[in-house]
Amino acid sequence: MKATKSLLLLVFVQLGILSYAFSQKPDIQRINPTNWWVGMKNPNLQILVYGKNTGSSKVSLKPYTGVNLKKIQLTENPNYIFIDLEISKAAKAGNLQFTFSNGSGSTIMNYELKNRTAKPQTVSQADVVYLLMPDRFSNGDESNDKFDDMFDKDADRKSPWLRHGGDLQGIINHLDYFNELGVTALWLTPVVENNTHQTNEGGTMRSSYHGYHFTDHYQIDRRFGGNAAYQKLINEAHKKGIKIIQDAVYNHVGEDAWFVKDLPRKSWLHNWDKYTNTSYKDQPLIDVNGSKYDKKVTEEGWFTSFLPDLNQKDPLLATYLIQHALWTIEYFNIDAWRIDTYIYNDMDFMNACNKAILDEHPNMLLFGESAVNTVISQAYFTKNNLNIPFKCNLPSSCDFQVQGAINTALKENFGWNEGVNRLYTTLAQDMVYQNPEKLVPFVENHDTDRFFSVIGEDFNKYKLGLTWLYTVRGVPQMYYGTEFLMKNFKNPTDAEVRKDFSGGFNGDIENKFTVAGRNSQENEAFEFNKKLLNYRKTSEALTKGKFMQFTPFDGGIYVYFRYTDKQTVMVISNTKASEASVSTENFAEVMKGAQSAKNIMTGEILNGISAIKVPAMTALILELK
Repeated sequence: MKATKSLLLLVFVQLGILSYAFSQKPDIQRINPTNWWVGMKNPNLQILVYGKNTGSSKVSLKPYTGVNLKKIQLTENPNYIFIDLEISKAAKAGNLQFTFSNGSGSTIMNYELKNRTAKPQTVSQADVVYLLMPDRFSNGDESNDKFDDMFDKDADRKSPWLRHGGDLQGIINHLDYFNELGVTALWLTPVVENNTHQTNEGGTMRSSYHGYHFTDHYQIDRRFGGNAAYQKLINEAHKKGIKIIQDAVYNHVGEDAWFVKDLPRKSWLHNWDKYTNTSYKDQPLIDVNGSKYDKKVTEEGWFTSFLPDLNQKDPLLATYLIQHALWTIEYFNIDAWRIDTYIYNDMDFMNACNKAILDEHPNMLLFGESAVNTVISQAYFTKNNLNIPFKCNLPSSCDFQVQGAINTALKENFGWNEGVNRLYTTLAQDMVYQNPEKLVPFVENHDTDRFFSVIGEDFNKYKLGLTWLYTVRGVPQMYYGTEFLMKNFKNPTDAEVRKDFSGGFNGDIENKFTVAGRNSQENEAFEFNKKLLNYRKTSEALTKGKFMQFTPFDGGIYVYFRYTDKQTVMVISNTKASEASVSTENFAEVMKGAQSAKNIMTGEILNGISAIKVPAMTALILELK
């Protein structure tokens, strides 16, 4: 009898809850995008509205000149409504007013249309990109290191796997450092909110300090300072002539992302009968003999078990992601766009997303992370000259091929295909790219072993490799700490190559931002970078010039030129263990009778340059006169 009464009570309680739910007026909890702009070239806007009881609402728009409510879309989840608008050229900035009504009442939603004010600057060969990880760079505001109402409540610099407290204010505090060094653009690893639990990776609980586990696309992580701090950073950076590159992630989100916890519909994720990880193989995507299954695994397999893989073939999700990209650029005034895990995305979606951005900002540099093994694969995932059915429209890519070639060239002895011939051969294949000058070469990043360690901590090789990086075609990218010889291998984890920037945190014994905080060799490295990068900023040949290389010869001599009608810069590399005297008679087509040259690193004037002496394991950078 008691069991029967308990059961009846439970039924009544449940009925009461249902009755209460259906008796409530719409409760709007989220609107994405949070605002929009008049004057966009694409007149279409889709607003995601989320909240309890919204799915059963009747939606109306108060008449507004130039704005037309085209349709309402519902999904299998009653907590979502998608509103499709058309915003014509006649629309002016102001507030739209929507009414959501059901049998229990109405809710008013105001939605702001703004005038466009963003003026992105073009990132090009004229720039040098500095990649940094905000959490590891500098802590400018210790009050935002951790929050009790976030899933990951830890911040501990003693642990390589937890957050360390670096933030956007810390970067602002050191903008003059970047000006001194000579870099002109900052690429920050993602700053979008990562409000997610620590994940078990290899038996160790780890924070998403790197930023690649998005949970709310429209919020900058509070531990970095939030939206206001990001806007402040960009404004202050622009005042000092420094551009900002956003790190975008389309392939996946964090497992605690708000819409993963309450999906609009199941098709927003790639769903498998059993968990399937991506193979991380790019070959199935370009292989004319490959299987559909292998391609599916690469594209739709999850990057990790705790990163839900997004299905960009779903039109609602595709629009959500594309609009977020456009919103971010407009809202924060972003200058360039780097795309994480590019090859794992749906390529039709990527073309649509790239086009949407370039339609609004035709000169914006978009470059993808395509960590592939061959020049052909890298070309496939950017604008190319290949005669293939699918054509990618991405303007640029992180140049993993040049990265591999430089590192290998410095580790191998010279041979037919070895040593500096690796770099020469890689660059000789530039014909496959439509715009090789837009590629972003590098020697190290946050996912690789540190360059100085890879080359055996050889300082001559260090200078040689960076000379190549800063003087070949493309938009060179350095990694924080490269300038003062940070080193390590990814053993046991990536955290080993993501150490804190010494001097960016209270209590640091050394301050690498200053001459006094660096040892003699570190200062020599810093001054080498500073000298070359600041010269580069003023060199028409290095920032705008064409690239011509000559076949390596004489056991390891490699010569190339950057040139315009007004300036020619010659780079002579001697990768041998002994000094070499290099005859210049074979370079007449580009030297055009030049009789003297200036060594831009020493200021020395070389008169009579029919033969030039080059020390062992050294590159000379000569401005021809």
